[in-house]
Amino acid sequence: MSEQNITRINMNGKELILIGTAHVSKQSAEEVKAVIETERPDSVCVELDEQRYQSILDGNRWKNMDIFKVIKEKKATLLLMNLLISSFQKRIAKQFGIKPGQEMIQGIESAKEVGAELVLADRNIQITFSRIWRGIGMMGKAKLLTSIFGSIFNKETISEEELEQLKSKDMLNSMLHEFTQHFPRLKVPLIDERDKYLAQKIKEAPGEKVVAVLGAAHVPGIKEQIKVDHDLKPLTKLPPKSKAPKLIAWAIPIVILSIIAYTFYANPTAGMQQTLSWVLWNGTFASIGAAVAFGHPLAVLTAFLVAPLSSLNPLMAAGWFAGIVQTYFRRPNVSDFETLSDDVYNVKGFWNNKVTRILLVVVLTNIGSTLGTFIGGADVVRLFIQNL
Repeated sequence: MSEQNITRINMNGKELILIGTAHVSKQSAEEVKAVIETERPDSVCVELDEQRYQSILDGNRWKNMDIFKVIKEKKATLLLMNLLISSFQKRIAKQFGIKPGQEMIQGIESAKEVGAELVLADRNIQITFSRIWRGIGMMGKAKLLTSIFGSIFNKETISEEELEQLKSKDMLNSMLHEFTQHFPRLKVPLIDERDKYLAQKIKEAPGEKVVAVLGAAHVPGIKEQIKVDHDLKPLTKLPPKSKAPKLIAWAIPIVILSIIAYTFYANPTAGMQQTLSWVLWNGTFASIGAAVAFGHPLAVLTAFLVAPLSSLNPLMAAGWFAGIVQTYFRRPNVSDFETLSDDVYNVKGFWNNKVTRILLVVVLTNIGSTLGTFIGGADVVRLFIQNL
């Protein structure tokens, strides 16, 4: 058994054995099995949260997803990110004929075989995504989605040797490495905070001997963080939303409506031009977003009609309405949910699956509506200045 990817720590009368893995490596899964069978620990910690653990146990989880609830709770973008990231892992895993996360599955199975207690040591993935999403700003969100979405179109293959070299990087981190250079704050919620969380959970695992199955990028950080006691509550709280976006979201419609109202009072013809410009810019860009996602014609029409109004109300979003219409006319069936985890592996499947199509309609319509708001707002101001 090679010790190259194994770190042993002795502290407070406990032996902690950290296994650094690549998340789509057959060799990693074999190594996890060998270590647990040899060491026969009291506890096995895996880099999973309850949500991902249940998804491994329940292969039918997608069948139970309520797409209306996803849209209503404003989770369409987070779900889309989750699916896009999983597609990256699936493509590499399929290349080597293994399941993504096989080493975590092996950890679960081996823990059961040796009678060790299983500890789910990672932070809830939705909290991690939410902390990332709230910390990178509007341009950061656009670049992040572009970067992740682009991974689907990348058909480049890698060798087994190159895959093993990825053990120096967490799979998520390796894909987003270039992005983190432009947005260093991304590394904090994605890696640094989870290092602290994982370290504390491993340290608290019951028994005198603990084996932890981890993405290799976390091992160096955990070796340092495990020396410190961490309060997990701050790491599991969503950071307070910045007031600036909300103020801007309300300020824009107030300013736009005030300008149009004043223009109507001073020059009704110019006011009509402003109103028409606002409607056309908002509606057109939102409908283009829905059309780019190949939404149902009525979803595209809904985007056009709703966007000029929703842009004036921060509590509404054109993408929600377009997504609901898309769901009504292109309702996903059981097979769409059954094949969802496989369809995100390739561009054709991702585009044809009715579930991902709905998510794309929601996200791209909202992006189009946002662009239309800024361009339409600028044109309203231009017409106002011209008619002073």
